[in-house]
Amino acid sequence: MTSSPLDRLLRPQTIAVFGGREARRVIEQCDRMSFAGEIWPVHPKLDEVLGRPCYRSLSDLPAAPDAAFVGVNRTLTVEIVRGLSRAGAGGAVCYASGFSEATAELADGAELQQALVEAAGDMPILGPNCYGLINGLDGALLWPDQHGMQRTERGVAILTQSSNIAINLTMQTRGLPIAYMVTAGNQAQTSLADIACALMEDPRVTAVGLHVEGFGDLASLERLAAIARKSRKPVVVLKVGKSEQARHAAVSHTASLAGSDAVADAVLTRLGLGRVQSLPALLETLKLLHVAGPLVSHSISSMSCSGGEASLMADAAAGRNVEFAALQPQQLPRLRRVLGEMVTLSNPLDYHTFVWGDVARQSEAFSAMFEGGYALNLVVLDFPRGDRCDAAEWSMTADAVVAAASATGARAGILATLPENMPEPVADRLMANGIVAFSGIDETIIAVEVAAGIGRAWDLPPPLPLLDVPCMDGEIETLTEADAKTELAACGLPVPWGLQAFSPREAAEQAERLGFPVVLKALGVAHKTEAGAVALNLRNSEAVANAAAAMPPNAGYLVEKMIDPPVAELIVGAIRDPIFGLSLTLGAGGIFVELLEDSTILPLPATKTEIHAAISRLKLAKLIYGYRGRPKGDLEAAVDAVSAAADYVVRNAACLEELDINPLMVLPEGRGVAAVDALIRRRR
Repeated sequence: MTSSPLDRLLRPQTIAVFGGREARRVIEQCDRMSFAGEIWPVHPKLDEVLGRPCYRSLSDLPAAPDAAFVGVNRTLTVEIVRGLSRAGAGGAVCYASGFSEATAELADGAELQQALVEAAGDMPILGPNCYGLINGLDGALLWPDQHGMQRTERGVAILTQSSNIAINLTMQTRGLPIAYMVTAGNQAQTSLADIACALMEDPRVTAVGLHVEGFGDLASLERLAAIARKSRKPVVVLKVGKSEQARHAAVSHTASLAGSDAVADAVLTRLGLGRVQSLPALLETLKLLHVAGPLVSHSISSMSCSGGEASLMADAAAGRNVEFAALQPQQLPRLRRVLGEMVTLSNPLDYHTFVWGDVARQSEAFSAMFEGGYALNLVVLDFPRGDRCDAAEWSMTADAVVAAASATGARAGILATLPENMPEPVADRLMANGIVAFSGIDETIIAVEVAAGIGRAWDLPPPLPLLDVPCMDGEIETLTEADAKTELAACGLPVPWGLQAFSPREAAEQAERLGFPVVLKALGVAHKTEAGAVALNLRNSEAVANAAAAMPPNAGYLVEKMIDPPVAELIVGAIRDPIFGLSLTLGAGGIFVELLEDSTILPLPATKTEIHAAISRLKLAKLIYGYRGRPKGDLEAAVDAVSAAADYVVRNAACLEELDINPLMVLPEGRGVAAVDALIRRRR
């Protein structure tokens, strides 16, 4: 195991506890989990605590502790942390609240937190305002409350800012072995990403789950992803705060598509970090990753002895990147022989009850299904209540799944549609035998999608470093459409041929120079269509002059050659996220931006391969590929144009606030593309 600055704190041999009631509880919890190291209570008035001699002060301790639980008031916490740091302690948990989380109530909260960080120096601290950690591998706890964990030899690590959520997660009865539960509170010095990186160095940790309220450091997130990939230990993130930012008042359409949560989703996907939306999904995904690791594909199988369950399974996969692939021809004869003529052979498969209670026949049926090359094989099985029913035949079915998985070497899971129908002893036994004990259909499908997504990301080359350029200070200016197009054209983005004018008469003259038909636009007007600041398909000088005179007050006119009808219209944009910086948004453009809600986000920089894949994910891609016999669009030209826009964003990252190209017209194959409208906002 490599050495980390957090090693002594996370895996202590000696623990010092400061305080009264909470410190006593820490000792109680260590005793309950049979901690083999030494515990040193520190209290100015007590002689002993739970049979251990009590030291009057930090200076009386026999040595610098590996870890300390500081359960005293907030001001005394700073002093004790300073003393621990000077003594050479390995780290401390700061339990007290009243720091930066309480600035609305306490004027000195932020100042005191800064003092705490300075007092800690190079010594790691967790918190303040947190419960600390439970090390279920070594029985070492800096935790002042009851919990539901038990000792384990290997398992997952779960990290959260919320101590209450941490307690709740320890109470799970789903069979998930938890190696570490760590809370970080205010993350004043040590972030969740820092802790996760240190925990992945423990060979007994199989996967990591993060419950986060926000990302503060893009570089640490990239480091976490790189370590996860290198160590082959997948990370799953439950990020709260999905609600869209109030950006609809912004100048561009891009802003309404690129909410902070959507950007976070794109960044996590690019880095190969899984994303879930609920605590049950987090636990089920961690169970799958603990047993199987990332999946090699999205293809799974399902067997149940009920057509209703088979339908539920199929429906749950709708809209998810999970596939119930068809049965292979070589599977059919064996399945038919075992299950009989009345069973419809399909995936998901309702195997009826003809083999129920017969372990040998069930094992053969499951084996035949498991040999289809699926990344994961599921058997739907809800166990009866143990206090009222006999579960013997259900246990026989579980034995058959274990036998089939052993015989075929395939990954398998037993899925209870209701969590209460997967008893914890059964789940523990299945997990110990390499069978994932799933609870809940939707959560299971999500777990498969996430595990396969991580597997796909790890199969690709490591991603390019994310664009992380701070924005310069300065007043924001909005370029005219003409100026914006001039800048974009210089970067290789095709734009229509156009000329500027400053009066209706001059606009008509410029139109004569270009040749009809033309498009006329008023410069300096946002959302031109809604404002009546654009006129299309003008075919003579009089029409141009009249249209110009009817437009709202403006900074001049742009006259452009009319573009032929496109195959499809795209929006290409970029907007600055306060955490993740600039990213690219692609979607259905023109009037369909918000109507179709068809968009995807690309973190920058982006390769042409990534851009091609992003366009292919859009619903609009069907038009570009030639929908129902219609002409195909010039896909390669579209990819080149989006790449040129991405390059412009990267080159101007220090000053760019917003880019909006809408629409980028995709013309028939071989005829290119044209950016017919563009907006740029940047710092001066």
